[in-house]
Amino acid sequence: MPIQIFCSVSFSSGKEAPGPLGDVQGPHQRQQRDSSESEEEEEETEKEAARKEASEGDLPTDLVAFANSCTLHGARHIFMEGGPGVKQALWAVAFVLALGAFLCQVGDRVAYYLSYPHVTLLNEVATSELAFPAVTLCNTNAVRLSQLSYPDLLYLAPMLGLDESDDPGVPLAPPGPEAFSGEPFNLHRFYNRSCHRLEDMLLYCSYCGGPCGPHNFSVVFTRYGKCYTFNSGRDGRPLLKTMKGGTGNGLEIMLDIQQDEYLPVWGETDETSFEAGIKVQIHSQDEPPFIDQLGFGVAPGFQTFVACQEQRLIYLPPPWGTCKAVTMDSDFFDSYSITACRIDCETRYLVENCNCRMVHMPGDAPYCTPEQYKECADPALDFLVEKDQEYCVCEMPCNLTRYAKELSMVKIPSKASAKYLAKKFNKSEQYIGENILVLDIFFEVLNYETIEQKKAYEIAGLLGDIGGQMGLFIGASILTVLELFDYAYEVIKHRLCRRGKCQKEAKRSSADKGVALSLDDVKRHNPCESLRGHPAGMTYAANILPHHPARGTFEDFTC
Repeated sequence: MPIQIFCSVSFSSGKEAPGPLGDVQGPHQRQQRDSSESEEEEEETEKEAARKEASEGDLPTDLVAFANSCTLHGARHIFMEGGPGVKQALWAVAFVLALGAFLCQVGDRVAYYLSYPHVTLLNEVATSELAFPAVTLCNTNAVRLSQLSYPDLLYLAPMLGLDESDDPGVPLAPPGPEAFSGEPFNLHRFYNRSCHRLEDMLLYCSYCGGPCGPHNFSVVFTRYGKCYTFNSGRDGRPLLKTMKGGTGNGLEIMLDIQQDEYLPVWGETDETSFEAGIKVQIHSQDEPPFIDQLGFGVAPGFQTFVACQEQRLIYLPPPWGTCKAVTMDSDFFDSYSITACRIDCETRYLVENCNCRMVHMPGDAPYCTPEQYKECADPALDFLVEKDQEYCVCEMPCNLTRYAKELSMVKIPSKASAKYLAKKFNKSEQYIGENILVLDIFFEVLNYETIEQKKAYEIAGLLGDIGGQMGLFIGASILTVLELFDYAYEVIKHRLCRRGKCQKEAKRSSADKGVALSLDDVKRHNPCESLRGHPAGMTYAANILPHHPARGTFEDFTC
């Protein structure tokens, strides 16, 4: 390919001594040579500027211009043409103080958001009807004395605190058929046979002004033995509803606790009781009764009024609250509740440690004997409740229904009604005063209460506070932040371009334009020796050295 040679030729003035070849050109030729030299210098200057512009590319807008066009308040007063001054310094101090206050407020809001606060909202919702809760009641005495035979007493002795050599001091019933059947003694069958029967205890039952009876109750076993649940919703029974609030619009029952059937106290154990009356628990149909810990007592000789209000609780999951949307992973219960979880956990704990279960526990493990109750089951449960807090961890459900209660009572019977009741039930007045009680359970008003946990500070509130503080202190918005990022991106891209890609393109473009040789380079290669061998007076084309006439020889310019 043809090679273009750009020569930088410097000529001496007329006063300087001539070179080795002498001054072969006249004044006119030197004038033409000087003019052509100035033209070449101008072209070289233009080319160099063009190459510099191509290598640098388009520069981003300078900081002063950006500050004047940016929506950030105060920036145009800080970055001004003419350099920093007193005014710019004061504006910079004010801007830094405002920025510091803004960052402090943002830090405070972010810390408050990360604390995950919540509030509790209380609301009462009126309704036209409410489902009546389940009501479980147990006699505090688990075994009737009239059903206790001597073999039964010997079997139950460890639970009753009675030594086999001690005289019971009370008449006992003759042995029943089970004593001669040859089958092992079963505590569940014993409680089922010897408990207080609802047919004997229930003297009167009314629900919403209509009659009710034992057929409205379901049998359930608890730590008190055989108990009864009204409106359990089990066995395909529909849930009872109430249309009104107040006394007379719920459940009203009269019970005979049969205190003459109570067992004597021979010793203090976990199964003996010093009280007389019944234990009652009001709960939803979705949870089993846990009456020994959650029930309240009703004493004989009083009419007890229980005004209820349904409460629907909604808790928040972590990190705002402590509830967990858990499902019941159990073989015994379908729906999750804290009581179901605890009964399930206690059952597994006893089966693992005692190889048996108590009467009220579900499952198919064998029932504990009275000896196992005394030696293993009762101590194991006491240890589980008091000391082992890690085995039974029952999470709070996120949705829960409970019933708030207000109790009041009056004396029954009055002196005026004692004789009538004694005659009606064929009992003495003393027996009526010691054994009869009336329980009235109803809704105070026909509404339910919602107690709901709500997030006190969400991401929308955090962004709103940050935006408000940003606008107040520095007069910026989210678009201002985007402007700053855009300017930073342009600056970084420009610097990377100058260091990398654009420099490579400049080198590539300069390589395509040819090689520029100075006069010293030409002399270093000694072209004069080779050219002197040519015929004298031989001339060359004008395009070999631009802007020079063809009437001179090559030696005139280079040697």
